Amino acid sequence: MKQKYLWLALPLLALANHLAFAQTRLPEIPLEQYSAEQKAAAQEFEAARKKAPWGPFAMLMYSPQMMNNARSMGDYLRYKTAFDSHLSEFAILITAREWHQDYEWHIHYPIAIQSGLNPEIAKAIKEGRRPEGMSSDESIVYDFTMELQRNKRVSDTTFAKTEKRFGKKGAVDLAGIAGYYTFLAMEMNMARHPVPGGGERLPRFPD
Repeated sequence: MKQKYLWLALPLLALANHLAFAQTRLPEIPLEQYSAEQKAAAQEFEAARKKAPWGPFAMLMYSPQMMNNARSMGDYLRYKTAFDSHLSEFAILITAREWHQDYEWHIHYPIAIQSGLNPEIAKAIKEGRRPEGMSSDESIVYDFTMELQRNKRVSDTTFAKTEKRFGKKGAVDLAGIAGYYTFLAMEMNMARHPVPGGGERLPRFPD
């Protein structure tokens, strides 16, 4: 391509990349097209969550049994772990940021703030910085989750701090939160699941 036409091509390439990202690979299945297995799974989901499958769960209806198994694990990891909502949502935001998962961040950012997370801490996570001014509990959750996401392991020092504060159950639960939201992030990234209402995308970090 000649140099003088390059400035014309670049915006078109950017637009093509945006459209490719925006087009979901797993569009929501119309209710009237549900198979018998999907109908049964939707009924089970609604009995547990008091509403029809939505967001990533609607996307996972292509594999209805896996969808409900994921919902069941989520029921525990969202509401019944050793961590309050504030710390749990903090771990979810860290996971969403590490996976560049726009939908996950879009949904959980307001929940985290409402649960008591300082917006400046969330901003640091969004920008890829270690937050300043974290509480001791937040520091434990940050170190544990970041080590799992980036190093694929947790150091002895970080595990000892987590166990001392939250017990072995807490260590298992925190790894479970990071793992569960990594699973959802992988599914949504694979499917190019869109952000609701054209919401803001997270800034991408260089490879």
